[in-house]
Amino acid sequence: MENLTTENEISERSKEWEENLYGKFIQKKPERQKEFTSASFHPVNPLYTPLDTTENYNDSLSFPGEYPFTRGIQPTMYRGRFWTMRQYAGFGTAKESNNRYRYLLKQGQSGLSVAFDLPTQIGYDSDDEIAYGEVGKVGVAIDTLADIEILFDQIPLDKVSTSMTINAPAAVLLAMYIVVAEKQGVKKDQIMGTIQNDILKEYIARGTYIYPPKPSMRLITNIFDFCAREVPRWNTISISGYHIREAGSTASQEVGFTLANGIAYVSAALNAGLDVDSFAKRLSFFFNSHNDLLEEVAKFRAARRLWAKIMKERFNAKSPKSMMLRFHTQTAGSTLTAQQVDNNIVRVTVQTLAAVLGGTQSLHTNSKDEALALPTEDSVRVALKTQQIVAEESGVANTIDPLAGSYYIEAMTDRIEKEAEDYINKIDAIGGMTEAIDSGFVQTEIQKAAYKFEMEVEANERVIVGVNKYVIEEQEKKDLLKIDMSVQEEQIKFLNKVKSKRDKKEVENKLNALRTAAEGNDNLMPFIIDAVKAYASVGEVCNTLREVFGEYKETVVI
Repeated sequence: MENLTTENEISERSKEWEENLYGKFIQKKPERQKEFTSASFHPVNPLYTPLDTTENYNDSLSFPGEYPFTRGIQPTMYRGRFWTMRQYAGFGTAKESNNRYRYLLKQGQSGLSVAFDLPTQIGYDSDDEIAYGEVGKVGVAIDTLADIEILFDQIPLDKVSTSMTINAPAAVLLAMYIVVAEKQGVKKDQIMGTIQNDILKEYIARGTYIYPPKPSMRLITNIFDFCAREVPRWNTISISGYHIREAGSTASQEVGFTLANGIAYVSAALNAGLDVDSFAKRLSFFFNSHNDLLEEVAKFRAARRLWAKIMKERFNAKSPKSMMLRFHTQTAGSTLTAQQVDNNIVRVTVQTLAAVLGGTQSLHTNSKDEALALPTEDSVRVALKTQQIVAEESGVANTIDPLAGSYYIEAMTDRIEKEAEDYINKIDAIGGMTEAIDSGFVQTEIQKAAYKFEMEVEANERVIVGVNKYVIEEQEKKDLLKIDMSVQEEQIKFLNKVKSKRDKKEVENKLNALRTAAEGNDNLMPFIIDAVKAYASVGEVCNTLREVFGEYKETVVI
């Protein structure tokens, strides 16, 4: 076989192929459509060659476990051990969720991921009038330490890693977790896990914020500082692109806006006097795995490389661990359809492959029925088994970064990195991420992409199987998991019982101490821990901070 060694030779052969073979062939037999694009609207060429990627191997790819970590953050990746299989779960009361967690652990899940109900996410107790009708609906209701004690009953917190999807009240839930671990006899320097704690993406895409940006960033940097000293194995933030993608962003926007948020958090910590290498190794990220398998693989690789460069070149990090982008992945909830729900199993499988081929550290696979209701036990089991089959049977975990060297993958990795970096530069020019959010720049960019995608679906230019093509008649779904109002009634009764038994004077004293600390410059974590130890509720702690910090009012973007 002739060895094509020079760019000129490849270029000449490419033109020859395009004109004489490909060009003539499609004149006789046209392709399926005039233009092919990725899920992010980027044109996809019919063929990719070495001409499409000119990066130097050592500078841009290197080897697994080495800067810039394009090929993975560990030298062995999944040849050492599989990613953490962490199913996101939580509903109703703490007892019901505890039963689900223990079931999943028995099924082979290797880490917990806690979903909280909406009142908990925005810092209200179950008996607050604003919580009416939402208690236990989209996650577990947590009011006091007593709920956390039930939630983790018979779950060894020195052995199980726990992720908690909580943002504005993240400090409160982390405090409760630390206290319940100590009640189990597990010291806080032994517990492992992650709090999402990413408030900037709440302002951008999700909306479960409480306080304005400045005091919110204070809480986050307080957690960075406290955990660096006291809880060294805890990941203090999961900087989330997931919800940015769910809101309709492209792959490049997901990377660019997420890493821009990361830059804001690192800058805030440095401004608070922290050393970058004292906290950066405990930063983690959370990405979406969408339907376009190959674009998603490239997205993960580009994010790793770009973050390594940011930490080394912008923030002068010295430790390689400070430059590593470690990330959790969740399959794309926004791609699940209420029509033909079994199709969602296939979508989740494709998305699982993308996450694994892209080098994720942990993964949640959505259940097929989540477009209709909370997942049933059976559908959760199928979602977990999807990960296990990919891990144990597919062979994709047997070698490191198996798609490296694909001209298409490398070209897309370069393209996504460049487009994400361009977004970061635009945000820098605006004045940083909080200014970009206040101006509506980020929200507008996401809205434009979401609108374009939806218009393509409406015009049948983008196929959603079972929705706008291959449609069938279906019967109404049965056996869905629904949470009724009795859960709210039960939760309020339990909350009242806890309040009646606690030392009211002690609670009052601890909340007063927290208020005084919030008015000053102290690290708030020790005061929050003292308050929850006394069984102060989530709502009481958050309301105390509301009195000092105020509440955020959304920037309206039309």
